[in-house]
Amino acid sequence: MQENVEFKVNDIMEVEIVDINHRGQGVARIDGFVVFVDDLIMGDEARIRIIEKKKNYGVGKLVELTKKSEYRTEPQCKYFWECGGCQTMHIVYDKQLEYKKNRVESEIRKAIGENDIKINETLGMENPYRYRNKGSFPVARHRGNVAIGAYKLGTHDIVDLDKCIIQHEAADRIVNTFRTLMEVLKLEPYDEIAHKGLVKHLMIRSNRKNEIMLIIVTSKNKLPNKSEIIGKLLEEIPEIKSIVLNVNERQTNVILGNKNKVIYGKPVLKDWIYDLEFSISPHSFFQVNPFQTEVLYSKALEYAELDEDKVVYDIYCGIGTISLAAARKSKHVYGIEIVQAAIDDAKKNAVKNTIENADFYCGKAEDVFPKLHSQGIDADIVIVDPPRKGCEKSVLETIITMKPEKVVYVSCNPSTLARDLKILGDGGYEILEVQPVDMFPHGTHVECVVKLECRH
Repeated sequence: MQENVEFKVNDIMEVEIVDINHRGQGVARIDGFVVFVDDLIMGDEARIRIIEKKKNYGVGKLVELTKKSEYRTEPQCKYFWECGGCQTMHIVYDKQLEYKKNRVESEIRKAIGENDIKINETLGMENPYRYRNKGSFPVARHRGNVAIGAYKLGTHDIVDLDKCIIQHEAADRIVNTFRTLMEVLKLEPYDEIAHKGLVKHLMIRSNRKNEIMLIIVTSKNKLPNKSEIIGKLLEEIPEIKSIVLNVNERQTNVILGNKNKVIYGKPVLKDWIYDLEFSISPHSFFQVNPFQTEVLYSKALEYAELDEDKVVYDIYCGIGTISLAAARKSKHVYGIEIVQAAIDDAKKNAVKNTIENADFYCGKAEDVFPKLHSQGIDADIVIVDPPRKGCEKSVLETIITMKPEKVVYVSCNPSTLARDLKILGDGGYEILEVQPVDMFPHGTHVECVVKLECRH
Protein backbone atom coordinates (compact mmCIF):
# COMPACT_ATOMS: atom_id res chain seq x y z
CA MET A 1 0.00 0.00 0.00
CA GLN A 2 1.02 3.65 -0.39
CA GLU A 3 3.62 5.05 1.98
CA ASN A 4 4.47 8.64 2.88
CA VAL A 5 1.43 9.92 1.04
CA GLU A 6 -0.37 13.18 1.80
CA PHE A 7 -4.08 13.07 1.10
CA LYS A 8 -7.19 15.21 1.28
CA VAL A 9 -10.96 14.86 1.15
CA ASN A 10 -12.24 13.15 -2.03
CA ASP A 11 -8.89 11.49 -2.74
CA ILE A 12 -9.06 7.81 -3.71
CA MET A 13 -6.63 5.72 -1.70
CA GLU A 14 -5.58 2.08 -1.67
CA VAL A 15 -5.56 0.66 1.85
CA GLU A 16 -5.20 -2.53 3.83
CA ILE A 17 -7.43 -2.96 6.89
CA VAL A 18 -5.38 -3.88 9.96
CA ASP A 19 -8.15 -4.05 12.60
CA ILE A 20 -11.71 -3.01 13.44
CA ASN A 21 -12.63 -0.40 16.05
CA HIS A 22 -15.23 -0.44 18.84
CA ARG A 23 -17.96 0.52 16.33
CA GLY A 24 -17.07 -2.29 13.92
CA GLN A 25 -15.44 0.00 11.35
CA GLY A 26 -12.35 -1.13 9.49
CA VAL A 27 -9.11 0.56 10.58
CA ALA A 28 -6.55 1.55 7.95
CA ARG A 29 -3.30 3.47 8.33
CA ILE A 30 -2.12 5.85 5.65
CA ASP A 31 1.36 7.19 6.37
CA GLY A 32 0.67 6.47 10.06
CA PHE A 33 -2.64 8.34 9.93
CA VAL A 34 -5.71 6.36 11.05
CA VAL A 35 -8.71 6.14 8.71
CA PHE A 36 -12.01 4.42 9.62
CA VAL A 37 -14.11 2.75 6.93
CA ASP A 38 -17.54 1.11 7.21
CA ASP A 39 -18.11 -2.44 5.88
CA LEU A 40 -14.44 -3.46 5.90
CA ILE A 41 -12.71 -5.92 8.25
CA MET A 42 -9.19 -6.92 9.20
CA GLY A 43 -7.37 -8.42 6.22
CA ASP A 44 -9.45 -6.67 3.54
CA GLU A 45 -7.70 -4.60 0.85
CA ALA A 46 -9.71 -1.88 -0.84
CA ARG A 47 -9.90 1.39 -2.70
CA ILE A 48 -11.61 4.04 -0.58
CA ARG A 49 -12.66 7.65 -0.97
CA ILE A 50 -11.68 10.01 1.85
CA ILE A 51 -14.89 11.71 2.95
CA GLU A 52 -13.69 13.38 6.14
CA LYS A 53 -10.33 14.39 7.57
CA LYS A 54 -9.90 15.53 11.16
CA LYS A 55 -6.77 16.38 13.13
CA ASN A 56 -6.24 12.86 14.47
CA TYR A 57 -8.20 10.61 12.13
CA GLY A 58 -9.99 10.37 8.81
CA VAL A 59 -13.12 8.65 7.54
CA GLY A 60 -13.27 6.78 4.25
CA LYS A 61 -16.01 5.25 2.13
CA LEU A 62 -15.60 1.95 0.33
CA VAL A 63 -15.22 2.30 -3.44
CA GLU A 64 -13.99 -1.17 -4.37
CA LEU A 65 -13.05 -4.25 -2.37
CA THR A 66 -9.91 -5.39 -4.18
CA LYS A 67 -9.03 -8.35 -1.96
CA LYS A 68 -11.34 -10.12 0.50
CA SER A 69 -10.08 -11.01 3.96
CA GLU A 70 -9.83 -14.69 4.86
CA TYR A 71 -11.96 -13.81 7.90
CA ARG A 72 -14.86 -12.45 5.86
CA THR A 73 -18.07 -14.49 5.72
CA GLU A 74 -21.57 -14.03 4.33
CA PRO A 75 -23.86 -12.68 7.09
CA GLN A 76 -26.75 -15.02 7.87
CA CYS A 77 -29.08 -12.03 8.31
CA LYS A 78 -30.42 -10.42 5.13
CA TYR A 79 -30.70 -7.05 6.93
CA PHE A 80 -27.12 -6.94 8.19
CA TRP A 81 -25.80 -4.34 5.77
CA GLU A 82 -28.47 -1.77 6.64
CA CYS A 83 -29.43 -2.64 10.25
CA GLY A 84 -27.34 -1.25 13.10
CA GLY A 85 -28.18 -4.06 15.53
CA CYS A 86 -25.13 -6.19 14.66
CA GLN A 87 -21.71 -4.95 13.59
CA THR A 88 -19.57 -8.07 13.05
CA MET A 89 -21.75 -10.79 11.51
CA HIS A 90 -19.61 -10.59 8.36
CA ILE A 91 -16.60 -11.84 10.37
CA VAL A 92 -16.16 -15.55 11.08
CA TYR A 93 -17.12 -16.23 14.69
CA ASP A 94 -13.71 -17.45 15.90
CA LYS A 95 -12.19 -14.19 14.67
CA GLN A 96 -14.89 -12.20 16.48
CA LEU A 97 -13.80 -13.91 19.71
CA GLU A 98 -10.14 -13.19 19.00
CA TYR A 99 -10.95 -9.52 18.27
CA LYS A 100 -12.70 -9.18 21.63
CA LYS A 101 -9.74 -10.61 23.53
CA ASN A 102 -7.37 -8.32 21.61
CA ARG A 103 -9.52 -5.31 22.39
CA VAL A 104 -9.42 -6.04 26.12
CA GLU A 105 -5.67 -6.64 25.95
CA SER A 106 -5.09 -3.40 24.03
CA GLU A 107 -7.08 -1.26 26.49
CA ILE A 108 -5.30 -2.75 29.50
CA ARG A 109 -1.89 -2.26 27.89
CA LYS A 110 -2.79 1.33 27.03
CA ALA A 111 -3.77 2.09 30.64
CA ILE A 112 -1.18 0.06 32.52
CA GLY A 113 1.70 -0.30 30.06
CA GLU A 114 3.45 -3.49 29.07
CA ASN A 115 2.47 -6.20 31.52
CA ASP A 116 2.23 -9.95 32.00
CA ILE A 117 -1.42 -10.01 33.10
CA LYS A 118 -3.07 -13.29 32.17
CA ILE A 119 -5.86 -12.63 29.66
CA ASN A 120 -7.72 -15.78 28.66
CA GLU A 121 -9.30 -16.58 25.33
CA THR A 122 -12.86 -15.23 24.98
CA LEU A 123 -15.54 -17.68 26.06
CA GLY A 124 -17.94 -17.90 23.11
CA MET A 125 -21.16 -19.69 22.23
CA GLU A 126 -21.62 -22.98 20.43
CA ASN A 127 -24.58 -21.51 18.53
CA PRO A 128 -24.33 -17.69 18.49
CA TYR A 129 -27.87 -17.02 17.20
CA ARG A 130 -31.34 -16.58 18.76
CA TYR A 131 -29.68 -15.83 22.09
CA ARG A 132 -31.36 -12.59 23.24
CA ASN A 133 -34.13 -12.66 25.84
CA LYS A 134 -34.95 -8.99 25.36
CA GLY A 135 -35.49 -6.89 22.25
CA SER A 136 -36.62 -3.30 21.69
CA PHE A 137 -38.22 -2.50 18.35
CA PRO A 138 -38.93 1.13 17.40
CA VAL A 139 -42.16 1.85 15.53
CA ALA A 140 -42.52 4.54 12.85
CA ARG A 141 -44.09 5.32 9.51
CA HIS A 142 -41.72 4.67 6.64
CA ARG A 143 -42.63 5.39 3.02
CA GLY A 144 -46.27 5.52 3.99
CA ASN A 145 -46.33 2.17 5.79
CA VAL A 146 -45.96 1.06 9.40
CA ALA A 147 -42.37 -0.01 10.05
CA ILE A 148 -41.21 -1.98 13.10
CA GLY A 149 -37.62 -3.04 13.40
CA ALA A 150 -34.24 -1.56 14.22
CA TYR A 151 -32.40 1.68 13.63
CA LYS A 152 -29.81 1.98 10.92
CA LEU A 153 -26.37 2.42 12.46
CA GLY A 154 -25.91 5.94 13.78
CA THR A 155 -29.38 7.13 12.67
CA HIS A 156 -33.04 7.03 13.68
CA ASP A 157 -34.08 5.72 10.29
CA ILE A 158 -35.91 2.42 10.77
CA VAL A 159 -35.10 -0.83 8.99
CA ASP A 160 -38.44 -2.67 8.77
CA LEU A 161 -37.70 -6.23 9.94
CA ASP A 162 -39.67 -9.42 9.47
CA LYS A 163 -36.95 -11.50 11.14
CA CYS A 164 -34.08 -10.95 13.59
CA ILE A 165 -31.89 -14.00 14.06
CA ILE A 166 -30.34 -12.91 17.36
CA GLN A 167 -33.76 -12.46 19.01
CA HIS A 168 -36.15 -15.10 20.33
CA GLU A 169 -38.07 -16.66 17.42
CA ALA A 170 -41.41 -15.52 18.89
CA ALA A 171 -40.28 -11.90 18.51
CA ASP A 172 -40.50 -12.28 14.72
CA ARG A 173 -44.13 -13.38 14.93
CA ILE A 174 -45.02 -10.60 17.39
CA VAL A 175 -43.49 -7.89 15.21
CA ASN A 176 -45.17 -9.14 12.04
CA THR A 177 -48.56 -9.62 13.71
CA PHE A 178 -48.48 -6.24 15.42
CA ARG A 179 -47.47 -4.46 12.21
CA THR A 180 -50.51 -5.95 10.46
CA LEU A 181 -52.79 -5.02 13.38
CA MET A 182 -51.59 -1.42 13.26
CA GLU A 183 -52.32 -1.18 9.53
CA VAL A 184 -55.77 -2.81 9.80
CA LEU A 185 -56.84 -0.93 12.93
CA LYS A 186 -55.23 2.34 11.79
CA LEU A 187 -53.08 2.71 14.90
CA GLU A 188 -50.73 5.58 14.19
CA PRO A 189 -46.97 5.16 14.81
CA TYR A 190 -45.33 7.90 16.83
CA ASP A 191 -43.49 10.58 14.86
CA GLU A 192 -40.53 11.71 16.96
CA ILE A 193 -40.06 14.87 14.91
CA ALA A 194 -43.67 16.09 14.86
CA HIS A 195 -44.34 14.49 18.29
CA LYS A 196 -47.62 13.05 17.07
CA GLY A 197 -48.96 9.51 16.92
CA LEU A 198 -49.42 6.76 19.48
CA VAL A 199 -47.20 3.64 19.31
CA LYS A 200 -43.52 4.26 20.02
CA HIS A 201 -41.88 0.89 20.68
CA LEU A 202 -42.43 -2.78 21.23
CA MET A 203 -40.27 -4.40 23.89
CA ILE A 204 -40.26 -8.20 24.00
CA ARG A 205 -38.88 -10.19 26.92
CA SER A 206 -38.64 -14.00 27.14
CA ASN A 207 -37.53 -16.56 29.72
CA ARG A 208 -36.00 -20.02 29.76
CA LYS A 209 -39.45 -21.60 29.47
CA ASN A 210 -40.05 -19.64 26.24
CA GLU A 211 -42.74 -17.53 27.90
CA ILE A 212 -43.12 -14.00 26.57
CA MET A 213 -43.82 -10.58 28.05
CA LEU A 214 -44.83 -7.95 25.47
CA ILE A 215 -44.51 -4.29 26.44
CA ILE A 216 -46.32 -1.86 24.13
CA VAL A 217 -44.90 1.66 24.59
CA THR A 218 -47.34 4.46 23.77
CA SER A 219 -47.27 8.25 23.94
CA LYS A 220 -50.68 8.37 25.65
CA ASN A 221 -52.44 6.30 28.30
CA LYS A 222 -54.65 4.45 25.84
CA LEU A 223 -54.70 1.60 23.33
CA PRO A 224 -57.70 1.62 20.97
CA ASN A 225 -59.17 -1.79 20.02
CA LYS A 226 -57.37 -3.32 22.99
CA SER A 227 -59.48 -6.50 23.12
CA GLU A 228 -59.02 -7.19 19.41
CA ILE A 229 -55.26 -6.62 19.65
CA ILE A 230 -54.89 -8.93 22.65
CA GLY A 231 -57.05 -11.62 21.05
CA LYS A 232 -55.10 -11.66 17.80
CA LEU A 233 -51.71 -11.65 19.54
CA LEU A 234 -52.65 -14.59 21.75
CA GLU A 235 -54.04 -16.48 18.76
CA GLU A 236 -50.82 -16.02 16.76
CA ILE A 237 -48.32 -16.18 19.64
CA PRO A 238 -49.64 -18.43 22.43
CA GLU A 239 -46.30 -18.12 24.26
CA ILE A 240 -47.35 -14.63 25.39
CA LYS A 241 -48.10 -14.72 29.13
CA SER A 242 -48.13 -10.99 29.82
CA ILE A 243 -48.96 -7.81 27.89
CA VAL A 244 -48.10 -4.47 29.47
CA LEU A 245 -49.00 -0.99 28.27
CA ASN A 246 -46.13 1.36 29.10
CA VAL A 247 -46.90 5.06 28.84
CA ASN A 248 -44.04 7.35 27.84
CA GLU A 249 -45.31 10.88 27.26
CA ARG A 250 -41.82 12.39 27.25
CA GLN A 251 -40.01 13.60 24.14
CA THR A 252 -36.89 11.57 24.83
CA ASN A 253 -34.66 8.78 23.53
CA VAL A 254 -35.40 6.77 26.68
CA ILE A 255 -37.62 3.88 25.56
CA LEU A 256 -39.76 3.20 28.63
CA GLY A 257 -41.89 5.62 30.61
CA ASN A 258 -42.51 5.27 34.33
CA LYS A 259 -46.12 4.06 34.14
CA ASN A 260 -46.97 0.40 33.46
CA LYS A 261 -50.50 -0.95 33.06
CA VAL A 262 -50.97 -4.72 32.76
CA ILE A 263 -53.63 -5.37 30.11
CA TYR A 264 -53.22 -9.14 29.98
CA GLY A 265 -51.69 -11.73 32.29
CA LYS A 266 -49.23 -11.08 35.12
CA PRO A 267 -47.08 -8.02 35.87
CA VAL A 268 -43.84 -10.02 35.96
CA LEU A 269 -42.09 -12.78 34.06
CA LYS A 270 -40.22 -15.41 36.05
CA ASP A 271 -36.74 -16.46 34.99
CA TRP A 272 -33.93 -18.52 36.46
CA ILE A 273 -30.18 -18.35 36.91
CA TYR A 274 -28.88 -21.67 38.23
CA ASP A 275 -31.83 -22.73 40.42
CA LEU A 276 -32.52 -19.20 41.66
CA GLU A 277 -35.83 -17.70 40.60
CA PHE A 278 -36.14 -14.01 39.64
CA SER A 279 -39.13 -11.83 38.87
CA ILE A 280 -38.62 -9.67 35.77
CA SER A 281 -40.72 -6.53 35.32
CA PRO A 282 -40.63 -4.24 32.26
CA HIS A 283 -37.94 -2.03 33.86
CA SER A 284 -35.82 -4.82 35.38
CA PHE A 285 -32.19 -5.16 34.33
CA PHE A 286 -31.48 -8.81 33.54
CA GLN A 287 -28.62 -10.07 31.39
CA VAL A 288 -29.91 -10.42 27.82
CA ASN A 289 -28.02 -13.62 26.99
CA PRO A 290 -29.18 -16.37 29.39
CA PHE A 291 -26.81 -18.94 27.90
CA GLN A 292 -23.72 -16.84 28.67
CA THR A 293 -25.01 -15.30 31.90
CA GLU A 294 -24.27 -18.47 33.83
CA VAL A 295 -20.82 -18.62 32.19
CA LEU A 296 -20.14 -15.03 33.29
CA TYR A 297 -21.49 -15.42 36.83
CA SER A 298 -19.84 -18.80 37.37
CA LYS A 299 -16.50 -17.24 36.56
CA ALA A 300 -17.19 -14.32 38.93
CA LEU A 301 -18.06 -16.71 41.77
CA GLU A 302 -15.03 -18.87 40.99
CA TYR A 303 -12.75 -15.82 41.21
CA ALA A 304 -14.39 -14.73 44.49
CA GLU A 305 -13.43 -18.05 46.18
CA LEU A 306 -16.34 -17.80 48.61
CA ASP A 307 -16.90 -19.81 51.76
CA GLU A 308 -19.26 -19.63 54.72
CA ASP A 309 -16.95 -17.28 56.65
CA LYS A 310 -16.72 -14.61 53.92
CA VAL A 311 -18.62 -11.32 53.91
CA VAL A 312 -19.31 -9.89 50.44
CA TYR A 313 -20.23 -6.55 48.89
CA ASP A 314 -22.06 -6.66 45.54
CA ILE A 315 -21.90 -3.11 44.22
CA TYR A 316 -24.24 -2.17 41.35
CA CYS A 317 -26.23 -5.29 42.25
CA GLY A 318 -29.34 -4.74 40.07
CA ILE A 319 -32.12 -7.13 41.04
CA GLY A 320 -29.70 -9.25 43.07
CA THR A 321 -28.64 -11.87 40.56
CA ILE A 322 -24.99 -12.17 41.66
CA SER A 323 -25.84 -11.22 45.27
CA LEU A 324 -28.18 -14.14 45.81
CA ALA A 325 -25.88 -16.63 44.10
CA ALA A 326 -23.02 -15.39 46.33
CA ALA A 327 -25.20 -15.47 49.47
CA ARG A 328 -25.63 -19.23 49.15
CA LYS A 329 -21.87 -19.68 49.45
CA SER A 330 -20.93 -16.97 51.96
CA LYS A 331 -21.66 -15.60 55.44
CA HIS A 332 -23.41 -12.38 54.36
CA VAL A 333 -23.88 -10.20 51.28
CA TYR A 334 -24.52 -6.46 51.06
CA GLY A 335 -25.97 -5.29 47.74
CA ILE A 336 -26.00 -1.66 46.56
CA GLU A 337 -28.01 -0.31 43.61
CA ILE A 338 -29.27 3.15 42.62
CA VAL A 339 -32.60 2.04 41.10
CA GLN A 340 -35.31 1.67 43.75
CA ALA A 341 -37.39 -0.72 41.63
CA ALA A 342 -34.36 -3.01 41.26
CA ILE A 343 -33.76 -3.00 45.03
CA ASP A 344 -37.44 -3.80 45.60
CA ASP A 345 -37.09 -6.73 43.18
CA ALA A 346 -33.85 -7.87 44.87
CA LYS A 347 -35.55 -8.00 48.28
CA LYS A 348 -38.51 -9.92 46.83
CA ASN A 349 -36.15 -12.30 45.05
CA ALA A 350 -34.30 -12.95 48.32
CA VAL A 351 -37.57 -13.87 50.03
CA LYS A 352 -38.69 -15.97 47.08
CA ASN A 353 -35.46 -17.98 47.23
CA THR A 354 -35.46 -18.20 51.07
CA ILE A 355 -32.19 -16.31 51.34
CA GLU A 356 -31.87 -14.47 54.66
CA ASN A 357 -28.19 -13.46 54.66
CA ALA A 358 -28.45 -10.64 52.10
CA ASP A 359 -29.22 -6.95 52.73
CA PHE A 360 -29.90 -4.44 49.97
CA TYR A 361 -29.37 -0.68 50.01
CA CYS A 362 -30.76 1.82 47.52
CA GLY A 363 -28.62 4.82 46.56
CA LYS A 364 -25.60 5.93 44.61
CA ALA A 365 -22.73 3.51 45.05
CA GLU A 366 -20.35 6.44 45.55
CA ASP A 367 -22.43 7.56 48.55
CA VAL A 368 -23.71 4.33 50.11
CA PHE A 369 -20.52 2.25 49.95
CA PRO A 370 -18.24 4.76 51.73
CA LYS A 371 -20.99 5.42 54.32
CA LEU A 372 -21.36 1.72 55.17
CA HIS A 373 -17.58 1.40 55.39
CA SER A 374 -17.46 4.35 57.81
CA GLN A 375 -20.04 2.52 59.94
CA GLY A 376 -17.72 -0.47 60.19
CA ILE A 377 -19.47 -2.70 57.65
CA ASP A 378 -16.51 -4.18 55.80
CA ALA A 379 -16.11 -7.26 53.62
CA ASP A 380 -13.62 -9.92 52.63
CA ILE A 381 -14.73 -9.88 48.99
CA VAL A 382 -15.98 -6.97 46.87
CA ILE A 383 -17.75 -7.66 43.58
CA VAL A 384 -18.41 -4.70 41.28
CA ASP A 385 -20.53 -4.79 38.11
CA PRO A 386 -20.76 -1.12 37.09
CA PRO A 387 -22.44 0.46 34.05
CA ARG A 388 -20.37 1.38 31.01
CA LYS A 389 -18.90 4.47 32.67
CA GLY A 390 -17.12 2.24 35.19
CA CYS A 391 -16.74 2.73 38.94
CA GLU A 392 -16.89 6.14 40.58
CA LYS A 393 -13.63 7.32 42.14
CA SER A 394 -14.99 7.13 45.71
CA VAL A 395 -15.97 3.48 45.18
CA LEU A 396 -12.42 2.58 44.15
CA GLU A 397 -10.94 4.66 46.98
CA THR A 398 -13.17 2.90 49.52
CA ILE A 399 -12.07 -0.50 48.22
CA ILE A 400 -8.42 0.53 48.54
CA THR A 401 -9.01 1.84 52.09
CA MET A 402 -11.10 -1.19 53.15
CA LYS A 403 -8.54 -3.65 51.74
CA PRO A 404 -10.80 -6.65 51.04
CA GLU A 405 -8.69 -9.70 50.24
CA LYS A 406 -10.21 -10.06 46.78
CA VAL A 407 -11.98 -7.83 44.25
CA VAL A 408 -13.95 -9.31 41.36
CA TYR A 409 -14.63 -6.75 38.62
CA VAL A 410 -17.37 -7.56 36.09
CA SER A 411 -17.16 -5.11 33.20
CA CYS A 412 -19.06 -4.30 30.01
CA ASN A 413 -16.56 -1.69 28.79
CA PRO A 414 -12.84 -2.55 28.33
CA SER A 415 -11.85 1.13 28.29
CA THR A 416 -13.26 2.07 31.70
CA LEU A 417 -12.27 -1.35 33.05
CA ALA A 418 -8.63 -0.67 32.15
CA ARG A 419 -8.79 2.80 33.74
CA ASP A 420 -10.17 1.35 37.00
CA LEU A 421 -7.70 -1.55 37.04
CA LYS A 422 -4.87 0.99 36.88
CA ILE A 423 -6.29 2.76 39.97
CA LEU A 424 -6.76 -0.48 41.89
CA GLY A 425 -3.30 -1.68 40.86
CA ASP A 426 -1.70 1.53 42.10
CA GLY A 427 -3.75 1.13 45.29
CA GLY A 428 -2.26 -2.21 46.23
CA TYR A 429 -4.12 -4.81 44.16
CA GLU A 430 -2.56 -7.38 41.89
CA ILE A 431 -4.47 -8.23 38.71
CA LEU A 432 -4.34 -12.01 38.58
CA GLU A 433 -6.54 -12.96 35.64
CA VAL A 434 -8.91 -11.52 33.05
CA GLN A 435 -11.66 -13.60 31.42
CA PRO A 436 -13.49 -12.08 28.40
CA VAL A 437 -16.98 -13.52 27.82
CA ASP A 438 -18.95 -13.08 24.60
CA MET A 439 -22.38 -11.96 25.79
CA PHE A 440 -23.19 -10.27 22.46
CA PRO A 441 -22.18 -12.39 19.44
CA HIS A 442 -22.02 -10.39 16.18
CA GLY A 443 -21.64 -7.14 18.12
CA THR A 444 -18.53 -5.28 19.25
CA HIS A 445 -19.30 -5.24 22.98
CA VAL A 446 -17.42 -7.63 25.25
CA GLU A 447 -17.90 -8.47 28.93
CA CYS A 448 -15.01 -9.35 31.23
CA VAL A 449 -14.50 -10.79 34.67
CA VAL A 450 -11.28 -9.81 36.45
CA LYS A 451 -9.75 -11.32 39.58
CA LEU A 452 -7.73 -9.01 41.81
CA GLU A 453 -5.98 -9.79 45.10
CA CYS A 454 -4.81 -7.43 47.81
CA ARG A 455 -1.00 -7.37 48.14
CA HIS A 456 -1.02 -6.02 51.72
